[in-house]
Amino acid sequence: MIQSLYRVPDYTQEKVDAAVRAIMEDHRISSKLSPGMKVVLKPNLIMAKSPQYPVTTHPAVVRAVALYLRSVGISDITLAESPGGPYTAEYMKGVYRTCRMDELKDVLVLNEDFSSVPVSCQSSFRNRSFNIIRPVVQADFVINICKLKTHAMTRYSGGIKNLFGTIPGLEKPQLHYRWPNIEDFSNMLLELAQTVKPALTIIDAIEAMEGNGPTGGTSHPLGLLLGAEDFYTQDYFAAGLMQMEPASVVMIRQAVERGLAKPAGLELKGDAVPEGLTAFKLPDAIGLDFSDVLPGIFGKAFAKVAARLLKSYPQVDKEKCIGCAKCKESCPSHIIRMENGKAVFRKRGCISCFCCQEMCPKQAIFVRKAL
Repeated sequence: MIQSLYRVPDYTQEKVDAAVRAIMEDHRISSKLSPGMKVVLKPNLIMAKSPQYPVTTHPAVVRAVALYLRSVGISDITLAESPGGPYTAEYMKGVYRTCRMDELKDVLVLNEDFSSVPVSCQSSFRNRSFNIIRPVVQADFVINICKLKTHAMTRYSGGIKNLFGTIPGLEKPQLHYRWPNIEDFSNMLLELAQTVKPALTIIDAIEAMEGNGPTGGTSHPLGLLLGAEDFYTQDYFAAGLMQMEPASVVMIRQAVERGLAKPAGLELKGDAVPEGLTAFKLPDAIGLDFSDVLPGIFGKAFAKVAARLLKSYPQVDKEKCIGCAKCKESCPSHIIRMENGKAVFRKRGCISCFCCQEMCPKQAIFVRKAL
């Protein structure tokens, strides 16, 4: 597996263009494309947030990919994404504008088809099918362009997790509700990834996010662009750059166990891994797990008890809450109500997916342990 790594200190377009072109050449992407192909770029546009924050894929990276594609004769280039909110023309118009994707109309088309298509899964999968946004289903070639971040539920967000944005709008909470356990939810993400099968994944880690990701964290610059066709192994590698034990990320551990991620076969191209990388701060929602320091069945038994005692729950800061009801809209368990223009949370029924925290535009939702 070839893993491209290039140092890019900032989002100056010329510097990003050069790194993206190098990634494309490492993987001989031009030889895999032909005129007339429909190419879809799938960024991370989780919410309407300015690129000055490390929340969404930076438009300079998307532009660089589109410019490369045009240089090798591809003209049918569409940007398609379904954020964590209504998958409608009105909502997406605001997301495109705020994330500055509307500035890319000279090099690509912003998706305006907000329908989805049921796609059957492999017979061995627990999910029989997924509803996937139509442009991705109809594409001949999908390029996954994600943002490197910590994540309140999955701990890590990169190539695999970014494909959750191929599920239309408010159908995402339904999958959270169906698969509330992190093992099951991670399995769902892997089954979705194997169904979408992007041809190339580029990770925007020029300015990454630590802390309460995927939307409420802070900047942790790495000054890197990563590229790989094998995004499972790429996520293993990128988690290591964050000084995170890859096996602590359930979806990455599962990917290794299933032979999807093959870290032993990784071949690095481009620049050397920077020295002096520091550990990313984890989200407040990540609980303590002592099972690895206790032997055998005792560790597993303790982990089950600790999971109940140390479970994290979202709480609302009423001073910051503006009553937009984004948290209520995104809650899979429907345990949030609005009273006097403020969000009110009920602990009973909460599955601790932290979709509410993820979608709060004012970072008014924080995490509190049960004890």
